Order: sequence, then C-alpha cells, then structure tokens
Amino acid sequence: MIIIGAGLGGLSTGCYARMNGYRTHILEMHEIPGGCCTAWDRGDFTLDCCVSWLLGSGPGNEMHQIWLELGALQGKQIRHFDVFNIVRGRDGRAVYFYSDPDRLQAHLTELSPADARLVRRFCDQLRAFRKCLAVYPFLTPVGLMGRAERWRMLASFVPYFNAVRTTISVLMTDYSARFQDPLLREAFNFILYEKHPAFPVLPFHFQLASHANLSAGVPEGGSLGLAASIERRYRALGGEVTYNAKAEEVIVEDDRAVGVRLTDGREYRADIVVSACDGHTTMMNLLKGRYLNDAYRKLYTETILEPGMVFPGYFTLFLGLRGDFPDGEPCTTHLLDERTAAELTGIRHPSINVQFRSRHYPELSPHGTTVVYATYFCDIAPWRALDEGPEQASRSRGGQRLHTLPVRHGRGYYAAKRRARDAIVAFLEERHPGLREAIAVRDVSSPLTQVRYTGNYDGTVLGWQPFVESGETLEELVKKHGPGVPGLANFYQSGVWATTGGLIRAAAAGRHVAQFVCRDDGRPFTASIDESGPPPTHLVIPVGLRG
Repeated sequence: MIIIGAGLGGLSTGCYARMNGYRTHILEMHEIPGGCCTAWDRGDFTLDCCVSWLLGSGPGNEMHQIWLELGALQGKQIRHFDVFNIVRGRDGRAVYFYSDPDRLQAHLTELSPADARLVRRFCDQLRAFRKCLAVYPFLTPVGLMGRAERWRMLASFVPYFNAVRTTISVLMTDYSARFQDPLLREAFNFILYEKHPAFPVLPFHFQLASHANLSAGVPEGGSLGLAASIERRYRALGGEVTYNAKAEEVIVEDDRAVGVRLTDGREYRADIVVSACDGHTTMMNLLKGRYLNDAYRKLYTETILEPGMVFPGYFTLFLGLRGDFPDGEPCTTHLLDERTAAELTGIRHPSINVQFRSRHYPELSPHGTTVVYATYFCDIAPWRALDEGPEQASRSRGGQRLHTLPVRHGRGYYAAKRRARDAIVAFLEERHPGLREAIAVRDVSSPLTQVRYTGNYDGTVLGWQPFVESGETLEELVKKHGPGVPGLANFYQSGVWATTGGLIRAAAAGRHVAQFVCRDDGRPFTASIDESGPPPTHLVIPVGLRG
C-alpha cells in the first residue's frame, strides 16, 4: 500500500494497515509529519498552530480508543481548562463558557436572569450529551455496519433522542437569537471560537460535553508532538515514510490504481493506493479529473465553488513575549468594532480568537516567557488579489528537492500582513499594557501559507463543511461507495476530505479505510492498543471569573 500524505489521516491509515499485515509506504511532500497538525520553531519559541482541544483525549468514548491504538497519548499529560472559551463583547463584558453544565447555568443566569429558562434548557441538553458521548460511534463506519449492528447503534441513542433531534434541527444563529441579553445573543455563536453560520446547536453540545467529560483537552508536547507520536507508532509497526516526495499522479492501468508518480519522475508501484491529501488535489490533479461520476463531478466542479461549502482558512499571528503575562487568558474570542475589523484582510466575522498558548503548552517556550496565538477565519480571495507569484514552488537546497519553501508574493500581500499584525498587536496592547515592548518573536501566516505547506484547497484546514450540501453529499457517497472512487479499483481516500470534521475524524478515517480494504480483500480487520507506554494523565487548570 502506498499512502499519499503524512498528515494524521495518512499516518492513521498506515498504522491500521500495518496492524492488518499490509506493507506500507507513506509519501509526504513536507519534511516532517503532521500536515495541518504541526508546529515550527522561531528562535527559542515553538509555535503550535493546531490543537486547541482534542476530541477523545479522555476515556469513556470510542474516540479515545482510536488515539490509544495510534499511540498518540501514551505517557502524556492532558491539560483541561475549566472554561472552554471566553467571549468578550465590544463593551468589555465577558461570557465564560464553562463546559460543566451546572457552572454554566449559574453563570449565564447571573448574567441574564431574563434568559434563565432558555439557559436551563441549553444546559439540560448539555447534561444529556455528556451521557450520549459514550454511545457515539467512531470505530466502525456506517457503510460497514450490518443491519443488526445499525439497529443496535440506533437503539443506544433512544434515551437521547429528544436532545439529538432538537439540537440537530435548529441552527445556532437562530437559537441564539432567542436570548434577550444582547451579549448572549451574539456570544453563543462564538462558543467554538469562530462563528459557524451553518452549524446547528448539536456540535456545540458535542464539543462542550466532551470538554466537560475531560475528553477535549490538549496533549503535552502539542500538535507536532501528537503527529510525531503517531509516526513513531507507525514506524514501530514496520511502516516506511519518504519525505520531500511530492505526488504528481496516481498511476492507473486498466481502471486499477497501481502506483504513484512523483514530480521528480520517480515511480512507486503498489497493490493499493490511498490518497490522504486534500480531496480537490486528489480528484482533479492526481486523478486528472477521471472517475468522476455525476455526483462527484458536481461536488468537485460546482458545489465546491459555492460559498460556505468548504471551511475557510485562517490568518494567524504568533507573538513570542519576554515575560509571564499572568493575566493572559487561555482562550478568548474578542468581538471587534468595525474599525479594527477593517484592518484584517479577508476576515469572515468581526472577531479574533486570542490564546495565551503557553498556558496550553508551557514546555514549548522558555520559562518566564509567553506565546500568544491570535487567529481569525479568513477568505483566501482577498489575499490572492494581492499576490503576484506562484503559490507553491519546488527548489533544490542542500542536494534535496524541497516543496514547501517560501515563495515571492506581491508588495500588497506583505503590506496586508503587516497591517493585520499591527492592528492585532495594538488591540492586545490596550488590554495587556507592555505587550508590544515585550515582543521577541513575530510570525504571521495567511491562507496562502497553508497552501504552500499542504496544498490544501483555498488554504482550508478542515475541508468540507458539515451540515450543508457538500458535507452531506460526501457522507452519502461514502456510505454508498466507501472511501473509494467508483470505477477505479484498489484506490481509497483518507483524512478529513474523506469525512467531515477535525483531527479525530482524520484519525478515524484511517481506521475506516483499513476496514474497507480488509473487507475488499476478504480478511478480518484487527486493531490493538499501543502498550509501549503508560496511559495519559489528566490535569484540570482553573481559569475562573476575573474582572
């Protein structure tokens, strides 16, 4: 089996394939594993740009079993804050979104007694979801469940039927509009850091319930550490990885995938090919637009172009600060005024999420220093309008052909990055006096940076949006055809573009691909927990109300 991409989807596919006896070789364009789950060094600071919460980081659900099978969490401390996110309004008022439903209900009711009834209903549903997580299926794809197994799964949801039904059928934008308090009316849309106009209430409950159950914390070592742990598991299982290897085409003979051709002309032959890179690259570049039935053709040539069908990218500012800044909150979404938002190119909604990231990962920066991580949801089109050069370029350095090196952009592009950086620094300086003078390291990235490092369509991190036409179409196609492509044998897709969601979905996709491969080869699927390290430990860190 050849696997294209060493992100979490590719690494997971490799691990489960090795557990089932397949010889595997992962080809990765970058120099390191992880894909979007990554970090990089700037001086003494490691800048971690992915995991703000990790679904399945604690026991009591099938998500956790997947991470243990992949060796992702063994021996690590999992950190949990008692507040999932803080939303600060333009007037300075703040909503603390505790994931514990009792604390959340008390806090929200104190903020707005007039909304007590709606608050109680929201928190009652959250209580139900805390129990529901234990039966939520992740280990087996629905397309491989027999009739009896599907009925058992559906029966397990019966006690939570009303909670699921009433939260999946109402958009959060509509639900939040019922609050009388203007801050609550706006803040509920930003529980998950950014505003997701197409999300119903259900995913908000799912995340908060996972967090309340100590199963949405952050793992010691951060995002790149998580990827490195899974890569170690993969190599220990006997898997092979080649880095700086950019795929150009899936080799097809007689409607069967038989290998991969790289941009430097090298060819690797295999019985099975799995693409764990982004779906648009897979379908339109690696497969040259072949094997698109009517549904896939519409998905990749029409639906993908419609607004809101793919998650947007991010603008990201990292600041490495000299000093502790103890008043810095772990995670806050700030609602912005129009003047500040106007300085932020491509911004989707007038808000930024600010994390004092060293609270999450103190081991990634020197003692007595602080890392700030500020982001906003960002359209790529305004950045492309400022660009003058290629978005990716391969060059030789030190005898190696590298594919993620910096490329030259237009002057307007760099000016826009500086303008956004300066606006965010000025905003933070107002709230944390002395921050500007404490800056030792600055690092800025746009959706075009994401394209350069991963090749992801429009710089997205998460791929297809769930709960809209694109994500729903994909789910139906996978149920019908599996993670393969109709008409092409021995080919599969893995990672977030073969599902909808974040890291746990990518990891689960690798397990599911291996299950489909085993089914197609007529062999039983097997998986085992990595016993080479102790189970993770958990630490709850108080945030609490401050002025």
